[in-house]
Amino acid sequence: MQTVILAAGKGTRMRPLTAQRPKPTLPVADRPLVAHVADAAVDAGASELVLVVGYGAAAVREYFGTDYRDVPVTFVSQDRQRGTADAVRAAREHLDGPFAVLNGDNLYDPAAIAELFERGPALAATPVDDPTSYGVVSVADGRVTDIVEKPSDPPSSLANAGAYVFPGAAREWLDVPESERGEHEITDVVERVVAESTLSLVRVSRWLDVGRPWELLAANEWKLDGLTRDVRGAVADDATLRGSVVVEAGATVEPGVVIEGPTLVRAGAHVGPNAYVRGRTLLCEDVEVGHSVEVKNSVVMAGTNVPHLSYVGDSVLGRSVNLGAGTTVANLRHDDQSVRMTVKGERVSTGRRKFGVVVGDGAKTGIDTSLNAGVVLGAGVCTEPGECVLRDRLE
Repeated sequence: MQTVILAAGKGTRMRPLTAQRPKPTLPVADRPLVAHVADAAVDAGASELVLVVGYGAAAVREYFGTDYRDVPVTFVSQDRQRGTADAVRAAREHLDGPFAVLNGDNLYDPAAIAELFERGPALAATPVDDPTSYGVVSVADGRVTDIVEKPSDPPSSLANAGAYVFPGAAREWLDVPESERGEHEITDVVERVVAESTLSLVRVSRWLDVGRPWELLAANEWKLDGLTRDVRGAVADDATLRGSVVVEAGATVEPGVVIEGPTLVRAGAHVGPNAYVRGRTLLCEDVEVGHSVEVKNSVVMAGTNVPHLSYVGDSVLGRSVNLGAGTTVANLRHDDQSVRMTVKGERVSTGRRKFGVVVGDGAKTGIDTSLNAGVVLGAGVCTEPGECVLRDRLE
């Protein structure tokens, strides 16, 4: 089964984490987000991976190369992001039979992808509490009968999960008109498949659209929960590792450190002494966690320094960030409401009672900086010593 993976978008809702890299390459446990999608496809029997790239294409190309897990990889470019049907159309000349389409920024239940490949033509959907923000699927006798994009009066609770197997004829059905949003929508292709053939429904038990920073945190929580204890790095005799902790070869854990799983400490990372790391935390390659630091339920990307006497909770730190000693992150509102964050100029709820900060690549805090819950620091931003940051600092 040829599998088209859409990985060309700019990831604007994930800013500042995507200011200098494409969203599909953001880390989720031990690999980029898009690699989890590719793995699900390969496990389901993909014969070729066709990756549609655009923004930050070089990073995606570098990771996958010409083959991935013995499956050939082809790259095609979508120079302007004009919708999902347009993205698949960019891959059309490489398709010669039934083909799958998967979003490169979604996490799927792998069993559902295997079922999708077996039952195609098929569409994956999952029940959601509020379907008005999704494409909503109507079903009869296990078959898709209609799909409506973001309806005010949803016909069902089944949201389109962005995973499809199309018949070979759909290769010629990708030239769809622009929607009211100015995009060429894959849902128009789905409607044509429904009209021309049978489209089976595959129900996805677990699915996550990783579009915003707190969803990247949720993606890591999901995948870190699957860790199995594996300690290959240098761990001091009086360090304490509890539960499903992975310390990769080349990582160092100093005396007095306590790590509670699920936690992944990647190669080159250095923790301690006397640090406390807990609660579904990812410490990427070459991260430095200093003396008496606590890191809880967070993603800390490659080359970042969290030096002594600092606290980071429920947060996402980009690459090569440097937190001054004594930096403290707030992650809980006093009114006990969900933490809110600004996304593309709009203040929205994260849906999380506990959420800290999002820090872009290369940002730095002065010593004794305090960062309020929901604050965003842009790439390369610096704070002053002793500063209390209550609002986003994007430049």
